[in-house]
Amino acid sequence: MTGLIHLYCGGGKGKTTAAVGLTVRCAGRGNKVVFAQFLKDGTSGECRVLAKLPDVTVMAANPVGKFSFRMTDAEKRETADALTRTFDAATGFAVREHARLLVLDEVCAAISCGFLDEKMVVKFLETKPETLEVVLTGRGPSEALQAHADYITEMKMQRHPFEKGIAAREGIEF
Repeated sequence: MTGLIHLYCGGGKGKTTAAVGLTVRCAGRGNKVVFAQFLKDGTSGECRVLAKLPDVTVMAANPVGKFSFRMTDAEKRETADALTRTFDAATGFAVREHARLLVLDEVCAAISCGFLDEKMVVKFLETKPETLEVVLTGRGPSEALQAHADYITEMKMQRHPFEKGIAAREGIEF
């Protein structure tokens, strides 16, 4: 079976949720899945559940725990190094273990913030194993990422509780 490339993007809620759903579907059929998160610490409710599934490997990198605009130059370098290591580990593991699905959650943000080299990501997409399905998520994907996607799904926010001052809720938003 040919592995295709999915891009879940946009300003609305649901990009990671859609990737989690596909992860569960794929693992539910006995396939190996690598779920890698960038700029997130891997402690969300969905990661806790995914990590318990026998065919799912979860990786995450957010060494500083801050938004990029609040990081010092040293923290930005540390973050870039950690995200590059996580990308290399996730892609390498997916290839070695013959995973059916690789999720690169928030890879678009990691690239747009300058923490991951877009050319490295594109090269992987161009040389990935033929049967490996790849999901890319995040806001503001580049034209290069869009050009490689077989599916592009844009999540559009029409209303969000944050506008009413309601903070993210444990078990619902994270």
